[in-house]
Amino acid sequence: MIAFENKPQLGSGIFTIREVASILRIPYPKVHRWVKENWDGRLGKQFQTQYSWMTEGSRAVSFHTVVELYFMIQLAEKGVKTAEVLLAHQKLSKIYGTHFPFAQKQVLEEIQTDSKRVYWKRGEDIVSLNGSDQFNLNIMRVFFKKLEFGDGDVVSKLWPLGRENAVVIDPARKFGHPIIEGKNIYPETIFEHFKAGDPIPYIANIYQITEKEAKDSAEFCDFSLLMKKNKVNYNCKPKLGNLQNHL
Repeated sequence: MIAFENKPQLGSGIFTIREVASILRIPYPKVHRWVKENWDGRLGKQFQTQYSWMTEGSRAVSFHTVVELYFMIQLAEKGVKTAEVLLAHQKLSKIYGTHFPFAQKQVLEEIQTDSKRVYWKRGEDIVSLNGSDQFNLNIMRVFFKKLEFGDGDVVSKLWPLGRENAVVIDPARKFGHPIIEGKNIYPETIFEHFKAGDPIPYIANIYQITEKEAKDSAEFCDFSLLMKKNKVNYNCKPKLGNLQNHL
């Protein structure tokens, strides 16, 4: 079982609420409310503690909480009452023996829907949720493909823009700060060169990365920057038209 994560520790990542909102493309107020009211409130009461902690004046959570937030908010978006989502979390925690059931490969793989409800069935155990909107698991399936699972079939890595993009979030490296896969290079470092007008072949050469990795870094940072300024639709994709000027 994953140890309960409610303080900074190596391998579990450190993500502020604003960073979570940017990574998941979910409005900051919604993420903040879910963490405060549900993770630190209702779910936290199970362990007589809370899931978040304060770091440099900002509230932060672990990597597995980030992954769970996405799935639980998606269920709520489909009209499932928050109380039912939290109850399902409690039941699945017991069935699968984990504090973070929505970060468990089996839970994510075994989710089913008949369009009117979403449910899990394992042996004689059935956990069912009813929503006010028709269930379509496509958005969850897409997110599932962005995940990599490690020991115990627990989520170990997340590709925010999908596996076709080189930027990955690995809680075991750089406290979960986004980096270029296989290297300890922050995409922001590459993006600073991009903003300064340096050509992509030059950037790729000095950092010994591929031109695609340079472009992927710019794509990731361009989107994250827009998110932080709250100037985009949270479902939109980054605009990279001016990338051509750096070729």
